[in-house]
Amino acid sequence: MKTGLVLSGGGFRGIAHIGVIKALEENNIYPSYIAGTSAGAIVGALYANGCCWEDMLAFFKKLEIFSFNKYAINKPGFINTEKFYMSFKTYLPFDDFKTLDKILYITATDLLNGTLKVFSEGELIMPLLASAAFPGVFTPVKIGNSYYIDGGTLNNFPVDIIAKHCNQIIGVYVNHFENIENSHLKNSYDILDRALKIKNAQESSLKFKACDLLIAPKGLDNYNTFYFRNTSEIFNLGYRETIKVLQSEKGIQFLNTNNSVKQKSIV
Repeated sequence: MKTGLVLSGGGFRGIAHIGVIKALEENNIYPSYIAGTSAGAIVGALYANGCCWEDMLAFFKKLEIFSFNKYAINKPGFINTEKFYMSFKTYLPFDDFKTLDKILYITATDLLNGTLKVFSEGELIMPLLASAAFPGVFTPVKIGNSYYIDGGTLNNFPVDIIAKHCNQIIGVYVNHFENIENSHLKNSYDILDRALKIKNAQESSLKFKACDLLIAPKGLDNYNTFYFRNTSEIFNLGYRETIKVLQSEKGIQFLNTNNSVKQKSIV
């Protein structure tokens, strides 16, 4: 049974993906295919490289986005994306898709021709940086002869990329959409963040039916894309929602199917 794991983008809300992975492993669910965008691509790469949930959480806690030495100079963006290379190299020392323990696909958007690019081989870190390069905040990443930005611009929930490879798919969507009060929109950034959530919710919801299990943690709408505090709270939202889904009728059926396959393989 080939199980795929789809991890959406969502900025620091993507920390919830780590909680999801912890809960899945506690229930003996180990995906062999991963498709991720932006924060989902980062978590997916760390997981595919064999990092445990503690190490993945430590990575995000150590990541300093708006430190002075990362500001961009004479580049289109506030933060120089390529200056995060060494932070990633510490956790991904071999910088190559072929060294990963799981098959990984990550998305980025070609800024020059406006098309989606799926990376699955060759160098790993630069495509990861490109996939998470939120437009206007992080500088585009040069790979080959083109420049790339956040994969969520065109595909924030890349279930379609691995659907043909997998017998079953678990989708994790960390941009849970709910109605809000006007008081939540305090500045221009809140407006932009809300607009992106609306766009992603409209596009991604059409793909939810392709997932055998969908995990969309509630409460994440309280954290914006660049919310750098309370990482443990975000992690726990992902963990608790996954346990809840696995205890549902559909989740129990999913677990029973996996256990049945394992029993047959042992015999």
